[in-house]
Amino acid sequence: MPSTGLDEVQKRLGYRFHRDAWLLEALTHKSYLNEAHGTKETDNERLEFLGDSVLNLAVSDYLVKAFPDASEGDLSKLRAGLVSEESLAQVGRRLGLGEALRLGRGEELTRGREKSSILADAVEAVMAAVYLDGGLDAASCCVKDAFGNILEASGPSIGKTDFKTDLQEICQRAFNTLPHYGTVRESGPDHDKLFEVEVLIRGDRHGSGVGKSKKEAEQKAAKQALEHLGQSKEDQCDIRSGS
Repeated sequence: MPSTGLDEVQKRLGYRFHRDAWLLEALTHKSYLNEAHGTKETDNERLEFLGDSVLNLAVSDYLVKAFPDASEGDLSKLRAGLVSEESLAQVGRRLGLGEALRLGRGEELTRGREKSSILADAVEAVMAAVYLDGGLDAASCCVKDAFGNILEASGPSIGKTDFKTDLQEICQRAFNTLPHYGTVRESGPDHDKLFEVEVLIRGDRHGSGVGKSKKEAEQKAAKQALEHLGQSKEDQCDIRSGS
């Protein structure tokens, strides 16, 4: 990989490595080494393993300090969403990791640079590389900077109703069925996508929502469906089938 590729990643990451070798390893997919015979280099799987723990600790530390009144359950749900594959892939795109990855020809041909799973693994590996190069404080700063508005957007969900769960419970009780969510359309560039989702109950559309992630759009669609059905957390009266 040209040094300019490493330089661009470090610029977006906001961290300058003392040993570029850590970053190079973090950006090396196993498919690359499978085709590079005779090399003694290492792929990013071990860093990915370590990075999972680094991310969980850094995100947990941020959430505990940012939301001192949140329950353990709320914090766990927030952390799960923040370190999900979808969220990590979004961070990977923002950091430009797709363009910087070293991939084998097979992955190149199957658009591996755009795969969420590969991008998410690369984010974990990069954060582990920062940890090994600069310590936990450096890694925590990089996590906070890299996740940016994703972390800041966590606050509003504290204490709010889980509209999807409410709708599911009502549908099971009243209609003996589950709501079905479908993506209507996606728009915008990879680093700033918008998703429109609709929710169907027994084949009928009851709500829709738009968000920066499918999860956010589904919550908005569920909220609209609850309003359409005349339901809320405070007003969960029985609904008669067909009403």
